[in-house]
Amino acid sequence: MTAHNTLNPSASESSTQISDTAISAQALTEFCDEYLSAPAFKDYAPNGLQVDGGRPIQRIVTGVTACEALIDAAIADNADAILVHHGYFWKGEPAPITGMKGQRIRKLMQHGISLIGYHLPLDAHPRIGNNAKLAELLDMSIIGALYPTESHPVGNIATCTPQSAQSLITQITEALGRLPLHISAHYQTSDTNQSDGQNDRLIERVGICTGGAQDMIEQAALMGCDAFISGEISERTTHIARELGIDYFACGHHATERGGIQALGELIAEQFGLPVTFIDIDNPA
Repeated sequence: MTAHNTLNPSASESSTQISDTAISAQALTEFCDEYLSAPAFKDYAPNGLQVDGGRPIQRIVTGVTACEALIDAAIADNADAILVHHGYFWKGEPAPITGMKGQRIRKLMQHGISLIGYHLPLDAHPRIGNNAKLAELLDMSIIGALYPTESHPVGNIATCTPQSAQSLITQITEALGRLPLHISAHYQTSDTNQSDGQNDRLIERVGICTGGAQDMIEQAALMGCDAFISGEISERTTHIARELGIDYFACGHHATERGGIQALGELIAEQFGLPVTFIDIDNPA
C-alpha cells in the first residue's frame, strides 16, 4: 500500500502541477544541515545531499527509505528531489554503483532527481525528530536523554500517564496502525495461570529510540525505565527484558520512523513555499 500526503502552499494547485518557487539542492541541504545540526553527528551514512539531480527543486517527495518504489512514485509526482531518513552509501556497503543501487541511482540521474538523506540527526532532533514525534503520538513527554552525556541524544526518556502494558499496546496500535510485539517484564512459565505479558505493573517512565535500537534496552533499564520502545527485536532482546524487569515494545522500524521525515517535509513546505508530498511505501518490518 502506498499513502500520499501532500503539503501544498496553494490549495488550488494539483498534486502534479509545477510550482513557481524553486530552490537549489545545495541551498535546501544547507538549511536542513543547520536546522538538524547535522555536522555534529558521527553517522553510518553521509547526511545531506547524496545524489545531485542537477536542476532547481520545485517539488519534493519525502519518505522513510529511498527504495525504488519511492523513486518511481517521485517520478510519477514530477518531483525534483526526494528527502528521506534512510538514504545510500552506508558504511561497509560495497562501493561500486551496480545492481540494485545502480538501478536506483540511474533512475534518479535520468530524471534529474536529487536525493537528500538525514539519519541520526533526524532521530535526535528535539522538536521534529523521530523520537520526539513518536512520543507526541503516544501522549508522552520527553524529560531527558537515554545517555545523559550525549549532547545530541539519539535515545530519550519520556513519561506518560501511568498505564498497563495492555493500555500502551492499544495506544501504539492506534497511533501507528500496527500491533506491537510486546515482551513482558515478568516472564510467566507454562505452569502459571498468566501468559507472558499479563501483570499488574504500571508503566510511567519509558525509554524511546526509534528504528533498530533494541540493544539500548539495557541502558533504559539502567536509567530506571519501566518500558522501552523501539522498532525491531532480536532474539536476545526477549531475555534481556525478562531478566532486567523491563517491558519491551517492538513497534516496527519503518512505523516508528515515519514521523521525523514527515515533520521535516512540513517545515520545508512552510519555510520555502514548496509543495511537499509524503509517500508511505508500506513496510511491515
